[in-house]
Amino acid sequence: MDTIEIGGTKRARRGYTFDEVAIAPSRRTRDPQGVSTNWNIDAYQFNLPFIAAPMDSIVSPQSAHILSELGMLATLNIEGLWGRYEDPAALLAEIASLPAESATKRLQEIYAAAPVNPDLVVKRIAELKNSGITVAVAVSPQATAVLAPVVAKAGADLVVIRGTTVSAEHVTAAGEPLNLKQFIYELDAPVIVGGCATYQAALHLMRTGAAGVLVGFGGTSDSTSSDVLGVRVPMASAIADVAAARRDYLDESGGRYVHVIADGGLGRSGDIVKAFACGADAAMLGSVLARATDAPGNGAHWGAEAWHPHLPRGKRNTLEQSGTFAEVLHGPSVQADGTMNIAGALRKAMATTGYSDLKEFQRVEMVIG
Repeated sequence: MDTIEIGGTKRARRGYTFDEVAIAPSRRTRDPQGVSTNWNIDAYQFNLPFIAAPMDSIVSPQSAHILSELGMLATLNIEGLWGRYEDPAALLAEIASLPAESATKRLQEIYAAAPVNPDLVVKRIAELKNSGITVAVAVSPQATAVLAPVVAKAGADLVVIRGTTVSAEHVTAAGEPLNLKQFIYELDAPVIVGGCATYQAALHLMRTGAAGVLVGFGGTSDSTSSDVLGVRVPMASAIADVAAARRDYLDESGGRYVHVIADGGLGRSGDIVKAFACGADAAMLGSVLARATDAPGNGAHWGAEAWHPHLPRGKRNTLEQSGTFAEVLHGPSVQADGTMNIAGALRKAMATTGYSDLKEFQRVEMVIG
């Protein structure tokens, strides 16, 4: 492990981004039709190892159904517009049309104007359940104690606790801290939690009983966490570190497998492929899905950090739309830039390197370039 001296009192690890690593074909090839991208977590099975990020620009009750039909899991941000407004269609259109210089302020106003409505949260989950899909909903760490029991009782199949960084026990100056281990034990639904970026932090989250751990923070295309907080993670190194924690926890727990889910820096199919090569079991997708012509953001893309009332750490981006959700996921692609047919790209990479499933592909040889 490379350690570099910054000065007399500080040392830093050398980390690698996706741009700095590559996959090296080193064995037989195989037919892409013979490759499996199936993924299962807990009792839920999917044809694709992708999760739609809980962003209003990507996941609505309608788009969640479309994405599920296409073989992947979609996560609805229950603290977003769909948990605050009965019909946010007009607001989604307004956000997409906002000038860049006024977008952040208006986002703050829109999300502050209506608090999260627990009754509406229950209604949204019922809508999703009635459509017959696997229901995953996301809550922030700050709202977990209040909202997670509500969504679990309403019938959510999976609960995602997603923040910039999440620890096994949050320390607070007021009230009792949220003990994730106790909370997850009492919650009647599998939990995916994160982000994290180091071996030790991941190991602590795995010990809480989480079904999956999100790797990354400040890595999405709409995030400015690096500019605002100085927080950034080189994703290739982070995924490999957390995959090592998964391996050691598997031994420590006597065989309990926790899924490693890459979350950030996955704007192109090549980045997504490299995430699996570094050890990810699944990938949480943001901007690549926000480019879809049937995404609710209408070509705009923003995350929860963009409308933080006191310290925004993201922005509303306007993306060039590439195709429908079906074309983004399954093609055919009419562009050679890694924004379409991402499932096909993953299969092709696996076939080119001779691996038949995702667990095997995690062993693929990589090089630093």
